[in-house]
Amino acid sequence: MKRLVYMIIPALICGMVFTSCDSKSEEIYKPIEEGIYSGTFMVEYFVDMREGWSSSGTTTLELKNGKYTYTSDVPPKLCSGNYSISNDRIIFDKDRRTEYPDLNNVPPYFDVNLWLNGEYDYTFDGKKLKFSVSKNEVGRYEYDFKKQ
Repeated sequence: MKRLVYMIIPALICGMVFTSCDSKSEEIYKPIEEGIYSGTFMVEYFVDMREGWSSSGTTTLELKNGKYTYTSDVPPKLCSGNYSISNDRIIFDKDRRTEYPDLNNVPPYFDVNLWLNGEYDYTFDGKKLKFSVSKNEVGRYEYDFKKQ
C-alpha cells in the first residue's frame, strides 16, 4: 500500500505541473479565429523620422480562408495577401498588387514597414489579438485588435 502511495503522489504532482503549463500555453498560442478585428497600431521609431510619418492609427484586419485584408486610416490604407500561423508567429505574405496601384498617391515619406508583410510574434486569447515586430532597425510595430 505504501508503495502505491509513493507512486501516485509523484504522478499527481507531475500531472498538475504539466496541466498548468498546457493551459497557459493554450491561452497564449490559441489558434487565431477567422473574422474581422478592429483596433490600433503604434510604431516606436528607433531613428528620427521626417515630418509626415505617422506613429499610430486605427485599423481593421479581416482573416478568412488563409487570406487577409488590412485597412488603415493612414497610408497604406489597404494591404492584402495570404497569412499563415506557425507556433507563436503569424506570417503575412503581402500581395504586391495592393502596394499603390496609383503611384500619384504615394506619400513622399512613406514607411514601407507599415504594410503587413513578414513574421510577427502574436498572442490571442479568443477575443484580443496582439502582434508585433521590430523591422529593419527602423522601429517596433505593435498592433492591438479586438474581434468584432
